[in-house]
Amino acid sequence: MDLILLFPGQGSQKPGMGRDLAAAYPAARDVFEGVDAALGAPLSRLCFEGPAEELTMTDNAQPALFTHGAAVWAVVADRARPAVRAAAGHSLGELTAYHAAGALTLENGARLVRRRGALMRRAGEQRAGAMAAIIGELSISIDVLCAEATAEVGEVVAANYNTAEQTVISGEVAGVEYAMGLAKRNGAKRALRLPVSGAFHSPLMQPSEPGLREALDEARFTDPSVPVYSNVDAQPSRTAASARERLLRQLTAPVRWSDLVTRLAADFPHALFVEMGPGAVLTGLTKRIAPGVSSMTCGTPAEVEDLLNRLN
Repeated sequence: MDLILLFPGQGSQKPGMGRDLAAAYPAARDVFEGVDAALGAPLSRLCFEGPAEELTMTDNAQPALFTHGAAVWAVVADRARPAVRAAAGHSLGELTAYHAAGALTLENGARLVRRRGALMRRAGEQRAGAMAAIIGELSISIDVLCAEATAEVGEVVAANYNTAEQTVISGEVAGVEYAMGLAKRNGAKRALRLPVSGAFHSPLMQPSEPGLREALDEARFTDPSVPVYSNVDAQPSRTAASARERLLRQLTAPVRWSDLVTRLAADFPHALFVEMGPGAVLTGLTKRIAPGVSSMTCGTPAEVEDLLNRLN
């Protein structure tokens, strides 16, 4: 059996995440304790107990998701590694994918994602922004819609191309709100503001670039053991240099998740796509983008055992 590893991004975090995993498996517990030590902070307690408001903060949510994904991988790695053919992650999840591919140690990865989250949070505080999900098929392209809103009131761009009928937009608050109204007038079923602290994957994140470049250089990447498919162009990264370059571009570039999953499904049509971490967001997207592939979630002890049984 061939495996494709998928790791979720910000928004999938929730209080209680990983608690049952750490209780059931020493390898998972070691990951949470290792990240606590690397950060010099009790992140595991925040994951296990909340509160939700603190966990949702960008500089907490990102290392929390990284840690949960890394913990799942630590439990199954010995059995699963020979079957893994590629990995990918949605936004923040791409860094977890590089960890699973052996390109980034747990400690360096934890410090990198904490720094990334702090930089993004600061950019959001310096220049207020917003994000919104546009659901449904539009009568005009999302890019044309964003261009019109930008020209009229404020900068807004497509940030996540999740499926043909689900796109996230990002930018200045006025631009996002204007674009939401345009979307509804052009066929959108829903336009929903997202509970985030900044305009991620948009030009408003540019002030974070120097700090993220420095953090990526300090993280001591090595070449991944399997290709990691990139958010920015849906192409596989096979070297440390390409990993750094694409992760830096990802800060202000849109997440092309639909293209990425389509490419993975074409390259590995018979593989099992496994979402490692809390929730089932990516599994749901995969079923809509590439309904012909097999997929499953793996974030709880029961799901871990399901995967291990399939690998027998």
